[in-house]
Amino acid sequence: MTKLKKAELEASELRTSWLETARDKQLQPLVDHYIWLILAGRGWGKTRTGAQDIALYALRNPNTICAVVAPTAGDLRRVCFGGPSGLISIIPKECYSDSKERKGYSSSLSEVRLFNGSKIVGYAASEPERLRGPQFHRAWCDEVAAWRYPEAFDQLMFGLRLGDNPQCLITTTPKPTKIIKELAAREDVIITSGNTFENEANLADSALAMLKDKYEGTTLGRQELYAEIIENLEGALWTSALIDEVRLPDDTEKELKNIIVAIDPAVTNNEDSDETGIVVVGKDHNNEYYVLEDATGKYSPDQWARKAINCYYDWGADRIVAEVNNGGDLVERLLRGMDLNIPYRSVRATRGKLIRAEPIAALYEQRRVHHIGYFPELESQMCSYIGETKPSPDRLDALVWGLSELSKSKGEVNWRIS
Repeated sequence: MTKLKKAELEASELRTSWLETARDKQLQPLVDHYIWLILAGRGWGKTRTGAQDIALYALRNPNTICAVVAPTAGDLRRVCFGGPSGLISIIPKECYSDSKERKGYSSSLSEVRLFNGSKIVGYAASEPERLRGPQFHRAWCDEVAAWRYPEAFDQLMFGLRLGDNPQCLITTTPKPTKIIKELAAREDVIITSGNTFENEANLADSALAMLKDKYEGTTLGRQELYAEIIENLEGALWTSALIDEVRLPDDTEKELKNIIVAIDPAVTNNEDSDETGIVVVGKDHNNEYYVLEDATGKYSPDQWARKAINCYYDWGADRIVAEVNNGGDLVERLLRGMDLNIPYRSVRATRGKLIRAEPIAALYEQRRVHHIGYFPELESQMCSYIGETKPSPDRLDALVWGLSELSKSKGEVNWRIS
């Protein structure tokens, strides 16, 4: 069998296999469309669907050019091309332009060249100008709700003009961003909605049970698992758009002059206990602030103390700050018992959570606080907090304490530090 015949056979078998294993919602809509928008929960199979769709199109249509656009270059390499459901995992090696060791794939360029002359080229939405000029027959846009620069979508649309029927597939977990709401309202957009549990055959039972137990009925669960577009709550101090506007990619490196590990501790350890909020924040020499890590979890007192100390050393922090309204001296005793010399400061709330949070919300409104990467659970608490609520917003509390500690020396936050 010639190399060409073998490549054609592998491409045909890939299509047959996908038609046999895909759920109906993962297959191209039969009605005519320009944009196919998949709004689905985590683990639904969005990446696999996007990769299969773009690969099969390129293999069935010689000499075509396809675009893959992800939030960042890292997302392209790790998810869309190199991930377990990405293009490199599903395209048979015989289908590359040079099948020896997959030499038709360039990881540095995020580009796949196929035996039939077609190309699949990756672009980062964080660099929208790179999409100015190229032309495409087909496009796959991944996690559009997380794109920092939505204008990348406009640049892509200008270039989606080759062939008789150019089409775009969008796969994303929804957020109430302008671009998602605009797409959902368009008449030329076919929408497929799905929740995480539709893909239970490919997800571990333990993982599904944990997701249901922890997130069922929560705002975050409605968005991340059931793919609902959750509008910002009236009266909330933060909105998703405000956070997204100055978000930075998770591989961003900044020279920081101060780093704080902030703890909002849970002093009990049972099924009904709150989580312990642990958030790492930093400040640079221009007095810009950065959220670096959310290490919050349900821990025993010994576990959260050890976790906080590990964060302190991992980030090279200046000190640990902990709220002691409930734990009192216990917090310091736990930390000192594990590391006698750890720099530590206790903080005590003398006013309500909402009042304490308002100065920090003001820093966000000034576009001076940047999230490096995504912190869905923290951000869900931020965007849904409108006052005293149960359960306690532990992640948000830790965030407020950390940023307050960083900013208090400039007089931007005004409450007692004990």
